[in-house]
Amino acid sequence: MTATDEDLMRQVQAGDLSVFEELVRRYRQPLVRVTSSKLRDRAVAEDVVQESLLAVFAARHTFDPRYSFRTWLWTITLRLCHKHWKRAASPRASAVVCDPAQTETATSGDIGALDGLLLSERSELLQQALAELPEPQADALRLRFFGGLRYDEIAVAMQSSISGAKQRVKHGLERLAERLKTLSGVES
Repeated sequence: MTATDEDLMRQVQAGDLSVFEELVRRYRQPLVRVTSSKLRDRAVAEDVVQESLLAVFAARHTFDPRYSFRTWLWTITLRLCHKHWKRAASPRASAVVCDPAQTETATSGDIGALDGLLLSERSELLQQALAELPEPQADALRLRFFGGLRYDEIAVAMQSSISGAKQRVKHGLERLAERLKTLSGVES
């Protein structure tokens, strides 16, 4: 049986610091996917994820195992993304649009070069459309679909009600669909 995140954090709090590596292994890739989408720069996203994981480790004694480790981690990561985004000197529009790691993965292996290019183009359109949504809607979509969070976890991470989280996802999907139609040249 696999230990829960909360069990692992209890072990970390008890002094078994090597167990923290398992939490990093579980969450690093989803965190990078969400932060890459939000910040639109893979290298910066990697730095923010590292900062998030370090912040969690540094605050390990404040974690209460009665609550979800996952939502605690995502809350910290979203706050650090927001903090970085606000202080970034360059405008968001000049940032990298697509995640090179996703493109590399998409263009290797079983799919051909043309399929990889099409996938990369769709990824760029998606990132552009997400960047044009109101931040709460875009973040809710990123957490739901890139981070795999449930609505209750999104609500905690975004400091909203569950109903509010659901509404942000719903309205975000509706606006995203409309924007993607426009960006891809599909007429209504």
